[in-house]
Amino acid sequence: MEEEKNKTHPACASCKTEFLNRICFTENGIASKGCPTVTRKAVLDETLGQYDIPEIKEFARQASIQEGECYANRIENPFVLEPTKTRIVEIYEFAKKMGYKRLGLAFCAGLINEAATVEEIFNNHGFDVVSVMCKAGRVLKDIIDIKDEEKVMPGIDEAMCNPIFQAKLLNHEKTEFNILIGLCVGHDSLFFKYADAYTTVLAVKDRVTGHNPMAAIYLSKSYYMKITR
Repeated sequence: MEEEKNKTHPACASCKTEFLNRICFTENGIASKGCPTVTRKAVLDETLGQYDIPEIKEFARQASIQEGECYANRIENPFVLEPTKTRIVEIYEFAKKMGYKRLGLAFCAGLINEAATVEEIFNNHGFDVVSVMCKAGRVLKDIIDIKDEEKVMPGIDEAMCNPIFQAKLLNHEKTEFNILIGLCVGHDSLFFKYADAYTTVLAVKDRVTGHNPMAAIYLSKSYYMKITR
């Protein structure tokens, strides 16, 4: 499409250059039109200054160390990706690297059993876990002007998901690192906005695919083609 050819803003997702040949990966690589590596130098310089902040630098350093530790046989040449660690292992290992003791667990009522297992795992690894479900506080949907026909279960006094309360509760409990499990689209955004501590995501909600949203993407050229129309 002509519109695609004329893009001048960053569009890394639609870059046609093979990854290993991109300028963001190799010094003499190729830059697509609008490539932020070459067209957004001022933003890059501003960004680099943030890594001079000791807290940010250490967080980024440990995150990068954790990334590397998720692969085996890194000394082999040529390098072949061989991942060895699941997401939950990454999370508790990273939390230990950062010296965190108190973790916050914000979860959806639809994943209550999974949350209980996750809390047990973190406890077994020596963490103090503060967990809060989305319906905590029992605030009715009326306060955000939800009509009866817009409820999940019309005809009842339905409690709203309250991610702001989840975030502020974990702030009050002084959690050092928060983990999200299955908050709804938009509700997770509100949690990020109001949480004081750094937050990561263990699982995102996808009611159709068993909370594996990439399944629809992987099948978007076949059985889930409807999402591309």
